[in-house]
Amino acid sequence: MSESQEPPKIEFPCPDYPIKILGDAGPGLHELVIEVMEQHAPGFDQARMTVRDSRNGRYQSLTVWITAEGESQLKAIHEDLIQSKLTKMVM
Repeated sequence: MSESQEPPKIEFPCPDYPIKILGDAGPGLHELVIEVMEQHAPGFDQARMTVRDSRNGRYQSLTVWITAEGESQLKAIHEDLIQSKLTKMVM
């Protein structure tokens, strides 16, 4: 992408917006993700949450889909998730 191009803009509300969280494997990470999503995106579909284990089982990647309402919501989700020592990366 050249410097003159801007990244694509997201139109809100944006249904089926994926958020991927990488962190230490275990129930604590799942509880954290569910708690943060319920706070910032109430009613998100927990049944659609996917979990992938790393090759050695030390880490997990969780993907959730929400209806993104705005940039402030996405920023708050990212900040709340990344504050935990369990979380390594949020995309």
